[in-house]
Amino acid sequence: MLPELSPDFRIRSIHRHRAANEGAEVEWIPCDVKAVADWSPILQDVDVILNLAWYRWESEANFRALHDGLRRLLDAAVRCKVPRFLQVSVPPAPSSIEGALPYMVYKRRFDAALEGSGLSYRIVRPTMLFGRGDVLLGVMMRLVRRYRFFPMFGDGTYHVSPIAVSDLARVIRRESHGSEQGILDLGGPERMTYRELTDRMFAAIGRRPRYWRISGAGARRLTGWLVAMGSTLLYPYEVEWLMSDMLGLPAYGGLDPPLRKVGPYLAELAAGKHRRPETSTSS
Repeated sequence: MLPELSPDFRIRSIHRHRAANEGAEVEWIPCDVKAVADWSPILQDVDVILNLAWYRWESEANFRALHDGLRRLLDAAVRCKVPRFLQVSVPPAPSSIEGALPYMVYKRRFDAALEGSGLSYRIVRPTMLFGRGDVLLGVMMRLVRRYRFFPMFGDGTYHVSPIAVSDLARVIRRESHGSEQGILDLGGPERMTYRELTDRMFAAIGRRPRYWRISGAGARRLTGWLVAMGSTLLYPYEVEWLMSDMLGLPAYGGLDPPLRKVGPYLAELAAGKHRRPETSTSS
């Protein structure tokens, strides 16, 4: 986000650990969003709030605490009359996820609070993201390269429309200067089946696709077991969401240059670019 937003804004960044690309030009405030009691001093002279904070997997207590911290942020934004609030949220999901999973329940609760706040706002809901160091397509490509068979959940006919992180940043930049309100569901320039995406991965490394077919129930059991073993590769709700055929969102129009297609990125991954370090620390 920083390279896209820096030309237009002086950035005040609030999170626990300084990011590698946050230089001296970024005012970094080290704190946990859950723990900020009064946001008002931090919001002085702020024109746009951009919230990216959320977890992929945590206890209900942590989701609730993060939601409460963000509500304090929203209340302070209303008091300080911040001109614009951008919330990066998530696409629609099956009712079993929307209504029961703490990840989604508290996310939607905050989205609704923002909608009713009276602030100028935009809720941006991107689908599958790709970009340098991503934890999805990059990992999938390594699996395709390393093993003879790639796990395929169901028949793979459900749709995706991957969008580049850099394009999401361009959308955020544009929406930060806009006045349109409401929810913006956001996909990339190509809508394809999941099987078409994985076939492209095999083609990128010059191999014929070979799959290990797993039912939806089997995939949820497998990912549940992996999570119990400490893996963060994929969570059961993400499998259900993927197979729901709800992630092939329409492309965002009007950007110049156009949205980036996923094919060149897969070729870069196949050539060994964008590799993540073998070990990492949590943020």
